[in-house]
Order: sequence, then structure tokens, then C-alpha cells
Amino acid sequence: MGIVNVTPDSFSDGGRYERHEMAVAHALRLVREGADIIDIGGESTRPPGNDYGGGSRGIPVDEELGRVTPVIETLRREHPALPISIDTMKPEVAREAIRAGATIINDVSAGTYDEGIWEVAAANDVPYILMHGHDPAARRPVDEIVYDDVVEDVFAFLRERTERATAAGIRRVIADVGIGFSKRAADSARLIREHRRFLDLGVPMLVGASRKSFIGRMLGGIPPEERLHGTLAAHGAAALNGAAIIRTHDIRPAYEFFAVFSHLTADPRIPAPNASV
Repeated sequence: MGIVNVTPDSFSDGGRYERHEMAVAHALRLVREGADIIDIGGESTRPPGNDYGGGSRGIPVDEELGRVTPVIETLRREHPALPISIDTMKPEVAREAIRAGATIINDVSAGTYDEGIWEVAAANDVPYILMHGHDPAARRPVDEIVYDDVVEDVFAFLRERTERATAAGIRRVIADVGIGFSKRAADSARLIREHRRFLDLGVPMLVGASRKSFIGRMLGGIPPEERLHGTLAAHGAAALNGAAIIRTHDIRPAYEFFAVFSHLTADPRIPAPNASV
């Protein structure tokens, strides 16, 4: 899953693809490099108290739609069969994005922002990704968040939200442990190391560790743009531990990594990437 942030303030590439034509060009390049899914977001979810200069602020529905819908429409015209994910917490944005051509909803709030987004996913029969850790109401610095047991606490949350989303009529749920969201570096590392626990949820798992701060801290505090090699290591470990979808900024390195990794491991859990979309 290739990331396209149409935002001025995302932690890693904020402002780089803010203009419509730049975002479209970037998305098309990611497809050429081997992305199977393009994830388009118009509102940063950068948390407070991290190493990127503080948290992001929410934006109105109209502003978010103005950022994402032109990109989705253009990308859909260029690639009629491409799976396009809309990264949003807002039902109104999800609904209009689907009308524009999106085919997946990626909700980092897991419905805690507005459960109306479940109605949108169910009514349009699209896959729905729910994630642990992003609470737009709390906005607490990560150092203030302590778990009794991060693996079991995250598992319990994802199980509850998965069951409720399914009961709301969503047929295809995907879960995400939320690496880097409301988690200290040690928490994120443990969630990847023990990720096979989450296969007990019975749904496909997505992992997005791309350029996250825990990688930077493991490597002596390096900035996001220098975290590619650490990202590949994190995503390789996540795949070995059951992740079905890898969400990343850097598609070509990830594609080449997994193309070789799948052959060397000879592990059925690590399918070779598929560039045909």
C-alpha cells in the first residue's frame, strides 16, 4: 500500500504532494513501482509530543474533500481497476471519496471519531480498515500513555471494534495495530515482534511502520527521511509475523525487498509482491 499524503503537515512528507498535480504524479509513480493499493489522505494524524514538532490539527470536511477528491478522480481515470483507499475518520469524506472512485476506507480512529463511517462502509460494501491508537479527542503525548500489556490491550480493542464493525454490516474488516500511534518505541517494537497474536482476530492485518519514530530512536535519532533501511527491517519482521498488507512511503525499495525476501525465506506467509493492478 503506497502512501499519498495530500497535506501540508504530515510527519514525513508534509507539503511535498499538497498540490493536486504533484499528488497525482506521485501516486502514478508509486503504481509504476509496484504498489497494489494507493492510500490517499487529506488530514494529517501526526500525534502530539513526538519528534516531528508536535501534533496536527483537524480540518473541516470541505477542506479535506477539496484535497483528496480531485486526486482520487484523476487516479481512477488513469487506472480504472486500481484499489484506492481513502484515509479518513469522517463519514462525509468517506462517502464522497467513494463516489469519486475510492474502494477502501482506512479509518485510523476505528470508528471512535464517528461510527457513522461504518454505515458508509456497509452501504457501499467496501473493505474497512480500523486502527488502534489514534484518539482525536485525547491528544495525549505518547510518554503519558502506559499499557498494562500493550499486546493484549491492543488486541482487546481491535477485537471489540472488529466485532462491532461486523455487526454494523461491514463484510470485509482489516485491522491495524497502529504502530507509532499512542505507543512508545518499546511498545511498537513489541507489537511487531509479537504480531502473530493478532491473527487470532480472524481478519487480515495491516502494518504501517514506514519512517516511524521508533525506528529513528533505534538508529540513534535519525530523521524520517533516513529511515528507509530500518523501515524495511520492520516491515520484513511484520510480514514474517503475519501482516497481509504493508503500508509504506517507499514502494520501489519495498517491492524489491519483498521480491527477494519471498524467494529466500521460501515461507508461504511471505507472498511475492504483485505489480499488476
